[in-house]
Amino acid sequence: MKDALKYRHASIGQARTFRKNMTDTEQKLWSHLRRNQLGHYFRRQVPIGKYIVDFMCRQKKLIIEIDGIQHSTMKGLERDRQRDEYLSSEGYHVLRFNNSKISTNVDGIVDVIYNALQNPLLSPYQGDR
Repeated sequence: MKDALKYRHASIGQARTFRKNMTDTEQKLWSHLRRNQLGHYFRRQVPIGKYIVDFMCRQKKLIIEIDGIQHSTMKGLERDRQRDEYLSSEGYHVLRFNNSKISTNVDGIVDVIYNALQNPLLSPYQGDR
């Protein structure tokens, strides 16, 4: 039996809203992740604990986060650090990408994700920090 995801019940409705209102950048990346295009099943806007992650491959315990401008502030960086720490404690590997990188180089980002799926523990790329 698979491990059950831990999440707050209230997060389900919020995740549904996020799925219905994806940003252009999220839609662009999702078009490459959906339907097992990389050989693994991804979900979008998934509640884990008190967080909702952008994309998750449960089988590989890989999370993809897309960071907008709000993530570059000191407050945003600290929130991301706490979030990543929690997700890591749950056994997930987190890759973060900046909106602009996805907009200008989605194929390169998809290559990084594909390589991380092959061996997430050995992936040297930690995102756009």
